[in-house]
Amino acid sequence: MTIKAILFDLYGTLIDIETDESLEEIYRGIGHFLTYQGIDMRRGEVRERYWEILRRQKRESTEEHPEIDVEGIWNIFLKEAGIRSAPIRKRLALTLTQMFRGISRKRLKLYPGVKEGLDNLRTEYRIGLVSDAQPAFALPEIKTVGLDGYFDPIIISAPHGYRKPDPRMWHEALGQMKLKPAEAVYVGNDMFRDIFGAELAGLKTIFINSNQGAKSFENTVPHFFAGDFGEVLEGIRVLQEHTRR
Repeated sequence: MTIKAILFDLYGTLIDIETDESLEEIYRGIGHFLTYQGIDMRRGEVRERYWEILRRQKRESTEEHPEIDVEGIWNIFLKEAGIRSAPIRKRLALTLTQMFRGISRKRLKLYPGVKEGLDNLRTEYRIGLVSDAQPAFALPEIKTVGLDGYFDPIIISAPHGYRKPDPRMWHEALGQMKLKPAEAVYVGNDMFRDIFGAELAGLKTIFINSNQGAKSFENTVPHFFAGDFGEVLEGIRVLQEHTRR
């Protein structure tokens, strides 16, 4: 069956990112910001409350591979801190989510050759995204690195409550594209979350060996290994040839 679409992971595959959520500056900055919202809380208490709500959210999930909702965490945080208005909490939760990400972020850039490769691919294939991420982070970061408008659909884990390797992530994308698994290839950098999961969903896979992600997982072998993004294009050509035989 002819390959019609290429689906991509985001972080570690297209975007080279580094974050550190242990930084004291995160919780100090948020604590200072909260004083202007009528909440007096030191950085240690901000940190403890945030991580306690995160752990609670995971415990309450019934999913095998639960995904957190960072905006939801901050919404609960604010409600428990005394912010009663739901519209105000929603607005502040988005602000705190992006503040948390912005202060924790150390690096954000495309891997070499990504934009040129995607420009090449989208002349022939439909391009989609399947990523473990938060919309409040991922959508602005996609725009920041110059990839806004490249992907349709964009499937992000947080609104679903589960994450890769759950096959439903890919099934959602394929359903929106009205394609069968055999008509798509998935490109990712993590052997468990990306390659194992996509193969469970029935897709052919390309593993890209970046500076992030698990390099192996038991009994999991991608259909093509790529050393960099340039080799991804070669992998797609190889897989396309195999489907025509």
